[in-house]
Amino acid sequence: MNKKDNISVSFSSLNYKNSNLLKKFVRSDGRILPKFITLLTPKSQRKISKTIKTARILGLLKFINN
Repeated sequence: MNKKDNISVSFSSLNYKNSNLLKKFVRSDGRILPKFITLLTPKSQRKISKTIKTARILGLLKFINN
């Protein structure tokens, strides 16, 4: 993914159960995409990161992709 692929997200549909949406914000190696790639505001980036981490702890997303 590069900067031109801006991901639009509706925060009403953002929760830890929506793994398909959260996978758009995770790299192929499992790391969370940085703010300069997602082009989100700092507040939105924190919300995405916290939601991804919650989904990982509950086992809905992998910590590391092989």
